[in-house]
This record gives sequence, structure tokens and C-alpha cells, in this order.
Amino acid sequence: MIFSVAKIIAYASSIFTLKPGDVFSTGTPEGVILGKPETEQVWLKAGDEVACSVEKLGELKFQLA
Repeated sequence: MIFSVAKIIAYASSIFTLKPGDVFSTGTPEGVILGKPETEQVWLKAGDEVACSVEKLGELKFQLA
């Protein structure tokens, strides 16, 4: 990651108030896939489903258009 989780939280909390239950989804920095061999580079495309879940809370998922 480019920034540590602590830096991301510090920055976000300087802009708005964080509350219990807030979730940070950091993803992956741009360009990371380019470090893999071309045969292993799998890109998201229309129709792919993206999901994020929190144990005992639930799941958020959507399909790319």
C-alpha cells in the first residue's frame, strides 16, 4: 500500500468525524496488476461481481455494468 492504515485513518479523521462501525476499503494501488506476468493479469470487466463482507454484519455486492 502507498499509505499505512494509520495514515489513512488520520487523514480521513481530519476531514470528517469517524464513528463506530465506519469501514475503510483501501483496495489496491493503481499499477499493482502490471507487476504480474501478462498471463496472470486479470482485469475487472462488465458483468463481474464485486463483494465485500463483514462477519456477523452482512455483505455488499454489486455487478459491474
